[in-house]
Amino acid sequence: MTALAGSTADAFWATSLRRWNTVCWLLFAVMAVGLVAIDRPGGSKYAALALLGGMVLCYAVLDRFPNNPVVRPHVYLWVLVVALGGLAYLRGNYAALFMVTLPHYWMFGRTPRASMVFLGLATGATLAGSVLREDGWNIGFFTETLVSTLIVVAVGALIGLWARSVVAQSAERAELIAELEQAQAELTEAHRRQGAADERERMAREIHDTLAQGFASIIVLAEAARAGLGSEPARTAQQLRSIESTARENLAEARELVGSAQRPGQAAAGPVARTLRRILDRFAEDTGLTVDADLADLECDQQTRIALLRCTQESLANVRKHARASTVGVVLARQPYGVELEITDDGTGFVVEESTGFGLDGMRKRLAELGGRLTVTSSVGDGTRVQALIPLGVRA
Repeated sequence: MTALAGSTADAFWATSLRRWNTVCWLLFAVMAVGLVAIDRPGGSKYAALALLGGMVLCYAVLDRFPNNPVVRPHVYLWVLVVALGGLAYLRGNYAALFMVTLPHYWMFGRTPRASMVFLGLATGATLAGSVLREDGWNIGFFTETLVSTLIVVAVGALIGLWARSVVAQSAERAELIAELEQAQAELTEAHRRQGAADERERMAREIHDTLAQGFASIIVLAEAARAGLGSEPARTAQQLRSIESTARENLAEARELVGSAQRPGQAAAGPVARTLRRILDRFAEDTGLTVDADLADLECDQQTRIALLRCTQESLANVRKHARASTVGVVLARQPYGVELEITDDGTGFVVEESTGFGLDGMRKRLAELGGRLTVTSSVGDGTRVQALIPLGVRA
């Protein structure tokens, strides 16, 4: 971030240098032509050309090789101070050269203090050279030169300080923008990772609630069919038909999950009670348990419909695997606050706090996404009661 701020400041000064380079080189060329073509031959002419040439050479090297170990920025500023003082002493009317070099003190000074020091030295050298060039002391000339020079220097100092302030603010803004961009990138990456994690969790929940339960049913039915293969052919045939039907349903569920077409169970038409009744009939047929169902004929949105089906499937799967129950009761009712699904069994029960399975946790998360809640009541020897509550009218 600091590097970015520094590069912004460097870019500002580089742009300023390019603009002033054109002005400086034009002025250097005009002065060189004037010295050669207009001034009379003599020592002062050649000395002025030497000072101008030395300043131009130093400036050219610094401009062409900014990292040159010999001609460093402060070396050039010292040469500029000496050249301005010498030219003011040797020749007159060098105010234009003095003014056009004012930005150089701010461009090449490492700090504002160094820039002000070199600007003061150049001002003093120029004034001293101008005064010494006069044959005698002229208070009027000195006062006029001093006032005009100080005005130019004051304006140059104010502009330089303002430019430094602009660069500092630009650097701060660049650093702040860099921080904001980095924070935004981190937030975007966090959202991406969270989205991927949520999608993996959703897929795991769907697989657990659909494919895993179907495969568990197939295994149980296959074991029962093998056990009664010789003694109960009719029962075995029915179980084989159930295996085939369950396998076909699992295949359809897998295709929907892989293709991301529709959520499992979405294809079923009609009220949710009709689909639940079909699930309960299949469960009773496969397990031989008594199922008492009181299912209200109600309409609900697709997300609520899927949640109710998945909670029913998971609860029935738990009854099949763990409860050793004889009777299962299922009640679906419309309440003032939403939809209530209650599933009970007279099985062995369990300690709810000690449950570590994925199924109950998956149901809780699924209902929580819809603003609902899951309540599980059970104790060892007293059966189990699962209650799912989903508010209606909240989602679009």
